[in-house]
Amino acid sequence: MVFKNKIKLAAFVGIALSVASLLVHLLLADYSTGDLIRHKVDDFYAVGPKFRNQNLWGPVKSLDTLQPFATPRNSYPGPNGENGFIYAKIFGGFDSIRSAICDLVTIARLLNATLVIPEIQQSLRSKSISTKFKSFSYIYNEEQFIAALSNDVVVVKSLPDDLKDARKQNKLPVVSPRYSTATSYYIGKILPRLKESKAVGLMISYGGCLESILPPNMAEYQRLRCRVAFHALQFRPEILALGNRMVERLRGSGRPYMVFHPGLVRDTLAFRGCAELFQDVHTELIQYRRSKMIEHNFLHENLNVDSMARKRNGSCPIMPEEVGLILRAMGYHPNTIIYLAGSEIFGGQRVLIPLRAMYLNLVDRTSLCSKKELTDLLGPETSLPLDLPQSPPEKSKKQLIKEWNKAGPRPRPLPPPPARPFYRHEKEGWYGWVAETDTEPEPSRMDLRLQAHRLIWDALDYLVSVEADAFIPGFHNDGSGWPDFSSLVMGHRLYQMAYATTYRPDRKTIAELFESIRDHLYHPKRNWTATVREHLNNSLGVEGLTAAAKMLKPRSFISHPLPECSCRLSKPKNIIRDTTKGGDGELLYGGEPICPDWLVNGMVSLKPPTPSQKDDVPEDNELPEDDPVPEGPPESDSGSRNEVSSRSSEQDEEMDPDD
Repeated sequence: MVFKNKIKLAAFVGIALSVASLLVHLLLADYSTGDLIRHKVDDFYAVGPKFRNQNLWGPVKSLDTLQPFATPRNSYPGPNGENGFIYAKIFGGFDSIRSAICDLVTIARLLNATLVIPEIQQSLRSKSISTKFKSFSYIYNEEQFIAALSNDVVVVKSLPDDLKDARKQNKLPVVSPRYSTATSYYIGKILPRLKESKAVGLMISYGGCLESILPPNMAEYQRLRCRVAFHALQFRPEILALGNRMVERLRGSGRPYMVFHPGLVRDTLAFRGCAELFQDVHTELIQYRRSKMIEHNFLHENLNVDSMARKRNGSCPIMPEEVGLILRAMGYHPNTIIYLAGSEIFGGQRVLIPLRAMYLNLVDRTSLCSKKELTDLLGPETSLPLDLPQSPPEKSKKQLIKEWNKAGPRPRPLPPPPARPFYRHEKEGWYGWVAETDTEPEPSRMDLRLQAHRLIWDALDYLVSVEADAFIPGFHNDGSGWPDFSSLVMGHRLYQMAYATTYRPDRKTIAELFESIRDHLYHPKRNWTATVREHLNNSLGVEGLTAAAKMLKPRSFISHPLPECSCRLSKPKNIIRDTTKGGDGELLYGGEPICPDWLVNGMVSLKPPTPSQKDDVPEDNELPEDDPVPEGPPESDSGSRNEVSSRSSEQDEEMDPDD
């Protein structure tokens, strides 16, 4: 009996040691290998019936004292516009238009001129848009624009009749200012001509016609830019209503959502030399656009470059697959709701397949809105003639006999079977010409209409992106200086809610991280995961903000409207440490004043509720062509800048106020 008890005891001890050994091995494996799905669950706060991880969804504590404050702070006399009228034509896409309008208002204030509602080239009647709209009103609210700027600039809808006639007869001076033109140019060159002719036309092609950083004594003009970008430029009511419904649908389950903007645009990829990131026809399309940029002396580089070297240097976008891996490393659940912004994603759905495999709730405007809701925004449009391929002309009997006599010896082999017909869907889009000709055809009327539609789609995406709980760009701040969609969204979020989760990844650092695990992307070590989390978490706060500001603010003020357009609820603990200046001594961060009492007392806090009891992350539920070759800067998200080359020949038509 004693012997049997000893055997049972030995067996029990052996089983216990085996279980302990198994647990130790599991713990070691979990420590040594990064798990891209799991994340430490702590610090949750309630959002309706659900809970969300505070580490992933904010707020960013180092920026929670910043508040929007763009009202004038000094004596600010009212406008009278006595020096004349400024009218303008803006070329480019959504981001270029938004930046150019902010500059135009500032210039009108600088010259004490009356501003005529600017014309947007992409939404003229010649682009076959609905007759319900006229240029500016296609995406923006004219009445709101005029009323919001009543204390800053006199804004009218059209020129007086006498000046309108002079404009049609080309008697008024028209100027094409360069990108980021100094204020001295407008005061010294434009103001005398304005006083002489009583009206001057501006043609803006690069997204901005005024330098980003103004002298310290012109801080009120910087705040005027903020009032234009973040208050006066409101989308027309129909776009606002649908955008708000989209946000409500994304948050309908009580959970937060993220917005990802890939930034995969053909012009940008060609300009940066990123053709080898794609394959087959996509590489050929990028190289064709790059060759045209070189041909028009816009790009002074070789046609063929090492795209992988460019990517390692941070010049190319972060691909959607890499963004998915980054988010998994951060700990975002596979059922996280991700909204895909961007009216153009070069490469189409193929490049999104890996991201969709990692995140099932990847949605866009087409999955959130019905076809009728999107069509209603376009207004009643006239039908355009179908651009069907023309059949070859029939040969005469004489030609057939001549070909027969020239044919080879008899008997001849059977003729090949007839070629498969090309269907309509194969002839449409920016890719349909590749197999047929070496030259990209001119855009059809339908192509021009689709370019105008992109303005509306970008407006919807902009609304959803600004209101998102988290935002991550695939490509922003490329160093070229021209505005891009992601940078404008990040600037608006910084102004409106600086504490929101806005990632500012350094593409060079991200490329180095992926290069180190290229052979085992989906099985990285835990130290790699920790490095990714550290980099992205740092990009949320002051460190990432000031690093991005050094590149953004010298080129686009509304992409980094600090410190002129913000105030603080309390003083920072270390003013010296928290003050950052750029290379030219401009203040990038830390010079914000204390918010006035009237703002603090009347402010409604936008911060999320206080942290609640810890709980597990709930299982998320499922949610319900290209542009012609530019001779200006590459477009960053939508629209084209290719009209620059033809402006001289089309000036009469393009500057016609009755277009």
